Amino acid sequence: MATIRPFAAIRPPQKYVEQVSCLPYDVMNHQEACAMAAGNAASYLHICRADIDTSEAEIHEPATYAKSRQNLEDFLKRGILMREGKPCYYIYRQIMWGRVQTGIVGCASVDEYLDGTIKKHELTRKEKELDRINHFDACSTQTEPVFLAYRKHEGIAAAVREWIKFHKPEYDFTSEDGVTHILWPVDDDAVIEAIRKGFEEVPALYIADGHHRTASSAAVSAKRRAEHPDYTGQEEFNYLMAVTFCDEDLFIMDYNRVVLDLNGLDESAFLARVGEKFEVAPAAAAPYAPKAKHEFGMCLGGKWYTLTAKPGTFDAAHPIQSLDCSILQANLLDPVLGITDPRTSPRIDFVGGIRGLHELQERAAGGVAFSLYPVTMADLFHVADSGEIMPPKSTWFEPKLRSGLFAHEIER
Repeated sequence: MATIRPFAAIRPPQKYVEQVSCLPYDVMNHQEACAMAAGNAASYLHICRADIDTSEAEIHEPATYAKSRQNLEDFLKRGILMREGKPCYYIYRQIMWGRVQTGIVGCASVDEYLDGTIKKHELTRKEKELDRINHFDACSTQTEPVFLAYRKHEGIAAAVREWIKFHKPEYDFTSEDGVTHILWPVDDDAVIEAIRKGFEEVPALYIADGHHRTASSAAVSAKRRAEHPDYTGQEEFNYLMAVTFCDEDLFIMDYNRVVLDLNGLDESAFLARVGEKFEVAPAAAAPYAPKAKHEFGMCLGGKWYTLTAKPGTFDAAHPIQSLDCSILQANLLDPVLGITDPRTSPRIDFVGGIRGLHELQERAAGGVAFSLYPVTMADLFHVADSGEIMPPKSTWFEPKLRSGLFAHEIER
């Protein structure tokens, strides 16, 4: 049983939504955030990235987190943001390249994250957790949502379809990156109850993206519970804001690899080593995108090849060892190229599929690049259900959730 409950969001009035909305806080550096918010006093970056109003040197300092809280209060006073009058769900639709994904914005249970009903597939870094802990704590608000997935539930799907059919959206705009964002508040008590009960029949939720925000929300919840030992469990700080999508809607892109050198080998010797574990052939197209699992594209010396993992090089039944990124790591990146730990090696870089294979090819100069077949939602569920952790840089979800459309106040 999963809990997704309605909440009274902090969100922009319709007339301000395009000015307020922004990309997520963690897809940009300080200089890029400053450039994105330049000339826009209503940009949500003033809240989720208040270092644009302090300084890069103070990015993780108390002054910056305090500025986030100050800016949030200022946006509310100026009417750039408002508080919803009652707890609602919000249906959030994104359209990118003609593809549609439709999620429900609500609040998941921190306790269900702690007991494993909300399943994870990634490790987190303490410094990234601490940043959002300090930010959420200072703001008393979860300023950006977690991205959750669930296996399709027809009752939830039917409730969403019916609401969209008979109601006009509150927001409908296309952001600068070409993604259309549409939002419907769901304020009818009967429909709210139908959606809530539908989620009670969902056995598990899965973190698709936002492991750090989830862990940070749980840490702030623990802090609030310690400060309020008489808490009942119904307080908002016991819940974390999420957009929850049916797995059938979601799109995972390829997440590719570039190694900056050949580990002292010339191209001929390198190809010979690759051939020990992979069938190597000239690619039919350049650049080359793999057509199926366990096939790879390789750009070497300006030429593209296909690599197909030979039998016996991996365990097809194992949730981790059967992943293409694991096969590449175990059979080529580590033994041939000397990339023992891809998390820390300065010789490897990762290129999300949104950037395209031509960029991957350009970055292969002097080294070698690999294109991978995308991980599937079934892969992600298999890993999470097994209690395993995916290798780094395994999944690239598009489109990203837009920030500034809703925030969850955990204590007033």
